[in-house]
Amino acid sequence: MFKHSLLLMLSAVLLTISFLSHAESDPKKWPVVKEAFFAGRTITDVDYIKFTAPRRAESGAQVPIEISVDQSQTGGNPIKNLYLLVDANPIPLASTYHLTDKLGNFKLSTRIRMEMDSYIRAVGETADGKLVMGSVEVRAAGGCGGMIDADEKEIRASAGKIKMNVEAPAKAGEAGTVTFIIKHPMRTGLQRDLVSQGFIPAFYINKANFSFNNEPVLSVDVNVGTSEDPYMRFEFLPSGSGIVKVEASDNEGKAFEHQADIKI
Repeated sequence: MFKHSLLLMLSAVLLTISFLSHAESDPKKWPVVKEAFFAGRTITDVDYIKFTAPRRAESGAQVPIEISVDQSQTGGNPIKNLYLLVDANPIPLASTYHLTDKLGNFKLSTRIRMEMDSYIRAVGETADGKLVMGSVEVRAAGGCGGMIDADEKEIRASAGKIKMNVEAPAKAGEAGTVTFIIKHPMRTGLQRDLVSQGFIPAFYINKANFSFNNEPVLSVDVNVGTSEDPYMRFEFLPSGSGIVKVEASDNEGKAFEHQADIKI
């Protein structure tokens, strides 16, 4: 798990590069990010890690994307960890997904922040330690910084409220769908208070663990490149009826949980 403080140090380097470059996606940023997260390791581009994303996002603060891995997680050499990175973000790592064989062919929809036009990359780490990658280019702006004028008491009161819906498959062994959203401002540490002009401390969901009948399904290390009110929609393979549970936490140590029944 990457520490927020170390990522802030990297953000200073990337911000300097950003100021010196054009607004369009700059492929020169990737070697910096790659060295920071995967120093000395070979990454192979593959066609089975795919993105569905807008060519130009309506808002840099809420960029919808879908990641799919078109190979089974139940055999062969499955992807165990999937790192979602945005080259041009001050803090490039948006999330890390720890996958299990209960996900079948992995497909996940979520929303991220983007500070400027950038390549988005999903780097998969296989069971034998190899790195593979899919990428997409998206145009967006202004999603990581900016000014905030909000009711702090109201934000704190609602942070951590979870909605989760589970769509059961027709029969056991087929894919069901989990839709999850948790109320949270996901402050990046790079935003400023409108009144004081000072930086607002980072405040974000940092973990979400999904299980089915107490067995792990998907574990997510969440970072500030994830949009406000984190959203995830993914498929999994239930073996029968049971309970889908999510346990989440934020960087201030607060814990939240929710569960839903699935009947087959």
